[in-house]
Amino acid sequence: MSAIENTRVAGVAGVAGAEVEQVAQSAEAWTAQQILAWALERFHPNIALASSFGVEDVVLIDMLVELRPDARIFTLDTGRLPVETYDVMERIRERYGVNFEVLAPERTALEKLQSERGFFNFRQSVEDRKLCCGVRKVEPLKRILGTLDAWITGLRREQSVTRTGVPPVEVDAANGGIIKINPLASWTEAQACAYVRERKVPYNLLHDQNYPSIGCAPCTRAIAPGEDVRAGRWWWENPDTKECGLHRA
Repeated sequence: MSAIENTRVAGVAGVAGAEVEQVAQSAEAWTAQQILAWALERFHPNIALASSFGVEDVVLIDMLVELRPDARIFTLDTGRLPVETYDVMERIRERYGVNFEVLAPERTALEKLQSERGFFNFRQSVEDRKLCCGVRKVEPLKRILGTLDAWITGLRREQSVTRTGVPPVEVDAANGGIIKINPLASWTEAQACAYVRERKVPYNLLHDQNYPSIGCAPCTRAIAPGEDVRAGRWWWENPDTKECGLHRA
């Protein structure tokens, strides 16, 4: 851990891109646990994991709790999550004895969206879908990120064409320049699944039904053999539009 302990970034408000780039380059040789250990030491308690309880996120929860039982974890409850997602939340809570910070959509904005645009407007166009994601996901995310110095995600380069350049550590310019930690950036799906099996980590049972990527129930389907891992998300769109706004350059 000496390399990690000797590596520091400046205060979040004045972080220089070169400093973060140096940390990111060093972190390419670190394990996911080492990246998390550095991030927790540097930013706790003003750092939290954003969890949607997919396989990557339960891997990170297992690692985080082992490193620091009081590590913060938050989730965005869009109101449209599959039953299986709520189920794994409870199994994780029972297994690790942790509580989650739950963020819900702002009531007035959600009521306005559904009253004026209906309940399936998100299938009409990319713009309509992003409007729905904006109310249900992006606004609650910005609400909590505005209180943090850093956040942790389960992004992996292998997941989609929009994520191939994900670094392990970066400045999140879209969210006020806070630090974004992606400990599993270089991991494969096979690595994440193997970790879950070996550690017997509770996971979303939809993964057993060919759902490698799980979001809101109306926007997620199982994939066919050979399809891209994100093919089941917003399957009516082109691959290069398949981000909800939570992760932007």
